[in-house]
Amino acid sequence: MRRVVITGAGVISPVGNDIDSFWSSLLQGKHGIAPIEGFDTSDLDVKLAAQVKDFDPAAFGIDKKEARRMDPYCRFAVAAAKQALDDCGSDLKDLDPYRVGVIVGSGIGGMETFEEECRRIEEKGPKRVSVFFIPMMISNMAAGNISILTGFKGVNFAPVTACSTSAHAVGEAFRNIKNGYLDACVAGGAESALTRLAVAGFNNMGALSRSQDPDRASIPFDKERDGFVMGEGAGILILEELEHARARGAKIYAEIVGYGATGDAYHITSPSPTGEAAAKAMELAFTEGGLTAEDVDYINAHGTSTPINERYETIAVKKALGEEKARRTAVSSTKSMTGHMLGAAGAVEAIATALALRDGVIPPTIGYRVPDEECDLDCVPNEARKADIRVALSNSLGFGGHNATICLKKYQG
Repeated sequence: MRRVVITGAGVISPVGNDIDSFWSSLLQGKHGIAPIEGFDTSDLDVKLAAQVKDFDPAAFGIDKKEARRMDPYCRFAVAAAKQALDDCGSDLKDLDPYRVGVIVGSGIGGMETFEEECRRIEEKGPKRVSVFFIPMMISNMAAGNISILTGFKGVNFAPVTACSTSAHAVGEAFRNIKNGYLDACVAGGAESALTRLAVAGFNNMGALSRSQDPDRASIPFDKERDGFVMGEGAGILILEELEHARARGAKIYAEIVGYGATGDAYHITSPSPTGEAAAKAMELAFTEGGLTAEDVDYINAHGTSTPINERYETIAVKKALGEEKARRTAVSSTKSMTGHMLGAAGAVEAIATALALRDGVIPPTIGYRVPDEECDLDCVPNEARKADIRVALSNSLGFGGHNATICLKKYQG
């Protein structure tokens, strides 16, 4: 069983379109939530979102022709992948291309493309539907385009597990390298589903915050939370077998040591009130790393800011760590700043967790004002905290009961 490390990372997010600006925003407690731009919200209850700002595909080497043939989620993914490869300091061409994989998913896929082409067929007829409609819409195309861009021919697929999508991508990449099927992998996820139809759908099922105050919209663990704020963007990691990374003198953000994946078998949208399966995912992740609950110093929570998520995730954390240990473990939600990036969330949060381990500082849960007695964990309220953290978990809990936890460890050689 081989060791797996993170040697590169790329982010397109509502709080920054590169690792440095993203991490700086998190540590300063800056959120990216603002009134929705790009479509009319006058007849919608939801007015706010966490949108990507100042994104120019050309700045990442994506030419105009290529960009027109990609849905926005795919542009985000390709841009984050280019960042991550630049960041890792190698094109990995010394490896057999069949030993380098691409596992990049999207929870929803090309929603903007879907809506545009639906309008086109209604207004102009079927012959005017774009020949690129299908390849732009389907949620595997980020993985496909990244593979075409890089020439990597190893394991290549796109997990689709709603909000757990990119956590599963990172976990599966870790397992493929650990077990000897790959030597390196591009892993993560992307999402761009901020459209009228998607906002209306999420809102009508009661999932979104209707707050019109950007500072009180995404407030995980706060008693006044009323739903999540939709975000968008991409997070891509380069995972690499440790000895290969060492041999080329790569910088290492953190080591991935475990992965837990379970299913609630309970409900299509609600997490299980027992927290049992989510707790099991956490236990599986730290146990695979040869660790115990006592070793866990920090958890990057799923923390969506919905009334039920934090209540049930609190129960799950207590089951996984034990009541007393859970209360003295830092558990913050970076979704308070990024909003909920859906299929991109797990990878973006794994990156934030790796940076927390590298720098010895825990990003806060901002907007926290009103304590909730049912969520009595240390949520690192409002300000980043310096801490000597060595082991951390990153949780993702998706619609359909899909749970994924990544266990990361401070790299110590």
